[in-house]
Amino acid sequence: MNDIIHLLPDSIANQIAAGEVIQRPASVVKELVENAVDAEATNIQVNIKDAGKTLIQVIDNGKGMSETDARMAFERHATSKIASADDLFALHTMGFRGEALASIAAVAHVELRTRLKGVELGTRLAMAGSSLEEIAADACVEGSIFSVKNLFFNVPARRKFLKSNETEFRNIINEFERIALVNPQIALSLYHNDTEIFNLPESGLRQRITNVYGKSINAKLLSLDAQSSLVTISGFVGTPDSAKKRGALQFFFVNGRFMKHPYFHKAMIYAYDQLIPAGEMPNYFVYFTLNPAAIDVNIHPTKTEIKFENEQSVWQILVAAIRESLAKSNAIPTIDFDTRDALDIPVYNPGMERNKPLKTPQIQVNPNYNPFQETQTYKREEFDWSKLYKGFETDDIKENTEDTLFSESTGSCYQFRGRYIVTALKSGLAIIDQHRAHMRILYDQYISNVRRQRGVSQQLLFPEIVTFTAAEATMLPTLLDELRYIGFDLSNLGNDTFAINGIPSGIENLSPVILLKDAVHHAIETGCKAQEEICEAIALSLAKSAAIQPGKSLSVEEMDHLIASLFSSSSPTYTPDGKRILSILTDDELEKRFK
Repeated sequence: MNDIIHLLPDSIANQIAAGEVIQRPASVVKELVENAVDAEATNIQVNIKDAGKTLIQVIDNGKGMSETDARMAFERHATSKIASADDLFALHTMGFRGEALASIAAVAHVELRTRLKGVELGTRLAMAGSSLEEIAADACVEGSIFSVKNLFFNVPARRKFLKSNETEFRNIINEFERIALVNPQIALSLYHNDTEIFNLPESGLRQRITNVYGKSINAKLLSLDAQSSLVTISGFVGTPDSAKKRGALQFFFVNGRFMKHPYFHKAMIYAYDQLIPAGEMPNYFVYFTLNPAAIDVNIHPTKTEIKFENEQSVWQILVAAIRESLAKSNAIPTIDFDTRDALDIPVYNPGMERNKPLKTPQIQVNPNYNPFQETQTYKREEFDWSKLYKGFETDDIKENTEDTLFSESTGSCYQFRGRYIVTALKSGLAIIDQHRAHMRILYDQYISNVRRQRGVSQQLLFPEIVTFTAAEATMLPTLLDELRYIGFDLSNLGNDTFAINGIPSGIENLSPVILLKDAVHHAIETGCKAQEEICEAIALSLAKSAAIQPGKSLSVEEMDHLIASLFSSSSPTYTPDGKRILSILTDDELEKRFK
């Protein structure tokens, strides 16, 4: 029998490793910029072409490499950070496994130009598909210049599954921002197709956050500071009024490395309990510093999932630090004791007459009292229940998927707990969620306006200004037409800033800035591509925000109008995102309840 087990060629092994480490252009940016940080660079420039599909170039003024080191850097498991297994648990640097450059070279054309400080000549090295094509002396600047071209040129299946340029570049921005937020001492810049996206000078942490996300965030940041023998926690958390349903800025860093940690995220939500509305998320930029031996960063290829040795203790310290920060800013209300119905305790007077006789308290007792001879009476809240059973004899106007016949309302409605509308139909008793019903109505209106390319805009007396982050701005070009058709009148002021001159009719009492931001983030989260999908995403986001909220009291006329509009909509039973709008309690079900 022939042997069937054999070693893989290096080229194939590198491509397999690349599948774990290099998933998209953003992965290349992350690895190369982190290498530049480890090389002690003080200035790093990133140049991108076509969202990284054509070119990713990282220029740094770090230590540079010798010719031998430049060649060795592209070998698998080659690293300058690990000499023994113990070093894995004492890491303070970013890259350490020695797979990144080998993985990149396996799926792209790579050129490296590098020169050590104080040395006259540097080295130029060119690789393609793990093969060394050229290595020679080069008169380059001190530091390193990595140029990665034609990513996935030899893995067409991987290149085929890359997303649109807008999506891929947004992922690059996300990786760039994470590195920028944890390295404010380094000047960083990012260019896309020769257009400057970021130019971040060396600064303090608060200034770096402001430079990345705009000046308006500065007033919404609260300092975070907690020191213990176990962990040091620093950074900033957002004020409760800066919480938002979508697009919250949420970052955890440990020992200079970005991480995702659902358990600590729950700690953040717990700390803000009762301070922000349900469904909204706070901003936070939290930095953990602790002994590297107490964490394991090598449990995931991208090293963004980190295991802590004392997670519960860190959780408690984090919650306490956040609440202290909120309390200092008066975000947590002070305790105000209610003195109504309190006992009137006289103030002690040492000058009182010492020989004044004490009186024994008198207790009044009725010896004839018998609780079993008296009947408790309860006042019943009167309500005209006949309203709920007043049927409608008008013609049927809709039939849902469950063959339930709807009839028009004639004013016989009742609002229950500020959330539901109860009304009688020919087929029984209908309970309607007012928020979801209004959302369906608005969604249909917005979709109709977009398809007809004719939105009704309510002009603002004083235009409002909205500034988008770099990640949000990448989505805007695909949304502007749909936003205009819905009713937004926007003027581009440059630098990702727009003036809102008009808004869709009927949402005058809502914040147009929040509505616009929510619409953009909803489109980002759903990953829309086709124009129809983008249109639906914007319409759904706007309808959710503008719909009548639970708890709002409605008049009978308003309820009548809402019900009539709902039954005239495209789907009275379900919201656009598939949630039930109404429930029917049929005549048969009612009869069964009273048997």
